[in-house]
Amino acid sequence: MTQQTTNYRFALTALTSLFFMWGFITCLNDILIPYLRLLFDLSYAQSMLIQFCFFGAYFIISVPAGMLIGKIGYKSGIVTGLMIAGAGCVLFYPAAQAEIYGLFLLALFVLASGITILQVAANPYVSVMGDPKTAPSRLTMTQAFNSLGTTVAPFFGAWLIFGGVADPEVTGVSKDTVTLPYFILAATLVLMAVIFMRLKLPDMGKVDPTEMLPVGSEAWRQKHLVLGALGIFVYVGAEVGIGSFLAIYLSMPEIGGMTTSQASHYISWYFGGAMVGRFIGAAVMQTMLGNRVLAFNAVAAVLLVATTILSSGKLAMWSLLLVGLCNSIMFPTIFSLAIANLKQSTGQGSGILCLAIVGGAIIPLAQGFLADQVGVQLSFIIPLVCYVYIAYYGMRGYVPRAFKSTKEAG
Repeated sequence: MTQQTTNYRFALTALTSLFFMWGFITCLNDILIPYLRLLFDLSYAQSMLIQFCFFGAYFIISVPAGMLIGKIGYKSGIVTGLMIAGAGCVLFYPAAQAEIYGLFLLALFVLASGITILQVAANPYVSVMGDPKTAPSRLTMTQAFNSLGTTVAPFFGAWLIFGGVADPEVTGVSKDTVTLPYFILAATLVLMAVIFMRLKLPDMGKVDPTEMLPVGSEAWRQKHLVLGALGIFVYVGAEVGIGSFLAIYLSMPEIGGMTTSQASHYISWYFGGAMVGRFIGAAVMQTMLGNRVLAFNAVAAVLLVATTILSSGKLAMWSLLLVGLCNSIMFPTIFSLAIANLKQSTGQGSGILCLAIVGGAIIPLAQGFLADQVGVQLSFIIPLVCYVYIAYYGMRGYVPRAFKSTKEAG
């Protein structure tokens, strides 16, 4: 084993911890939503502003993050992202003491900005650490640890944020319980920043800050890319929307009949299904075309969401939780289908797809507005429509082709 291989493995292990952390932090939002809803007596739409601020940061910060890393480099970008995310966690303390919802939203935006910088900086590192032929395998492995973070976060969050309260709807929640988990996260993020300062990472050379900017006219001419960006938009929106409403939905008497604190633990089943499904999907797609697996999973998700809308009790509860299993392969499969045959426009296509993650901000908010009007159960019609579109993309929309120009159309 060469010294370089040993260094790569250690560095890859450190980078994998970043994927775990941002999966963990992202999933904590699903615990934070019912907590802040009880603390501030929010409407469903107001509650979804949590996801709006968090995922809105991906849209606003992604391009500046690329330009920042172009100036300071990937390693410094990772350290900067960790410190900014840590600062966002610390801001939860003054927000809780002041009991101002807007300050919680600001803290979330700062936290998400740091995570956005981390993602822009860390993903390329994983790709170049080792044989290019095994890059997809390394990315799959790191994504699995991201899923592990989303799976364990609900247990951690429900235990600390709800503080062991048996029935928070009756007794209320304390403004102070939310600060402890985010202080722990802040300390962890700062410690990781110190480690990365001292860590010797492979030199990736000069960064081109324009490489991932979504401004190439050629990329926008590819129909399967544009349709794929819409696919990423609706997928992230549907996944986040369902996760955001899970604890609230399962605590309803006609569905799970449990407290919000108890229901919060079931969020792990939803994201745990995505983690398990990712491994199953990776094996299945060794023999089946990715678009067919995508279409199958999307159709299954449509049937499951329709079941939860039309039923009650355990059937409604478990049919929604099982959607996580269907979600597993959607993001990487849509992403890979959308950038197929882009050639020199691949970088710009990737930038377009990354901006489409803003669906996690828009669609849950729309679902929140609908829930205020017709109730939580019927509001799942929005994720259902999202999965219908994803099924279409897996069946027909994925085929690489360019939009016809005016001359060609004539």
